[in-house]
Amino acid sequence: MLTIVAFSIAFFFAMNIGASGTAAAMGPAYGSGAVPNKRIAMILVGLFAFLGALAGGEVVRTIGSGIIPANIVDVELVIIILASACLTLFIANLIGIPLSTSEVVVGAIVGAGIAYQALYFDRLIIIVSFWVIVPIVAFIMAFASGHIVKRVEEKWPHLTGKGKWRKPLVLLLIICGCLEAFAAGMNNVANAVGPLVGAGLIDVTSALLYGGAFVALGAILLGGKVLETNGKKITRLSLLQGSTVSITGGGLVIVASIFGLPVPLTQVTTGAIVGIGTAKSGFKLWQKSILKQIVKVWVVSPVFSLVMSYGLILLFRQADYYTFFVIVSVFLATIGSISLYISTREERRTTYDEGGGI
Repeated sequence: MLTIVAFSIAFFFAMNIGASGTAAAMGPAYGSGAVPNKRIAMILVGLFAFLGALAGGEVVRTIGSGIIPANIVDVELVIIILASACLTLFIANLIGIPLSTSEVVVGAIVGAGIAYQALYFDRLIIIVSFWVIVPIVAFIMAFASGHIVKRVEEKWPHLTGKGKWRKPLVLLLIICGCLEAFAAGMNNVANAVGPLVGAGLIDVTSALLYGGAFVALGAILLGGKVLETNGKKITRLSLLQGSTVSITGGGLVIVASIFGLPVPLTQVTTGAIVGIGTAKSGFKLWQKSILKQIVKVWVVSPVFSLVMSYGLILLFRQADYYTFFVIVSVFLATIGSISLYISTREERRTTYDEGGGI
């Protein structure tokens, strides 16, 4: 029974990965108009994510046994890890925010490692370092490329996608988007099936096959809102700019996958989009509220899944109700303090606007 529950959560998680990966892979193509039909964009990313999943064995091994020892991973722990990560990602998908599946899964695994005091800190430091380094590299590469693309489009205006050049440029962008979808499958499918492999519930080949299928299904059924966020709400891209974003993000993630490193594909792609947008419009892009919201979710998501995983282990595996009560109390106090701060600011703003003073 518990094994069925573990597989059900893993496959549901894989579907949410497909939804999140849609924004990262086809956001530039959709936002630039190369693929105007949202449904076609989601079908394409689903297909190529499935193909990429078949090459993601190294990342599966890292997620399965590279962060915590495999001998502490059993069916119950897999359920807790996947449930913590899945709930975090599902909430983000519902509100339309592209979220890194790598961060929420690693956060949940780290929470389990802390609970059992069994964590490979050296490997964790390497993984977290690449979470920071790779998006920054993507931003720098896209920013530099963005200036080149801007000059090229100013010198040869027909390369902006007008006239006879539009079809070749559209085709290029779609190919680049498919490359990035392949990278998404190669790196991110492991986040759903890696814990199953670590517990010995399924072999690597079967895990990639089934996980890839459910990622594709999730891209088609759940990817619409996140696609809108990454494609159009951050910045609109020309065809060449969109191709640059996809090549940058997809290439960096594929290289990381070869070395078995789970990296935040959505962060990498969004970093590239921000780099292109900054080269195009300057740093005023950084003032957009949607960008600030995404950054906040990036910071909160691994910590949220870590605390949730740790708390569930205390409650259901170790029966440590006192520590669990403290965690819940701190969480509620934090939420209450933030809510009180926001309410106080709103009240002061209203008072000043009405001329009442203090």
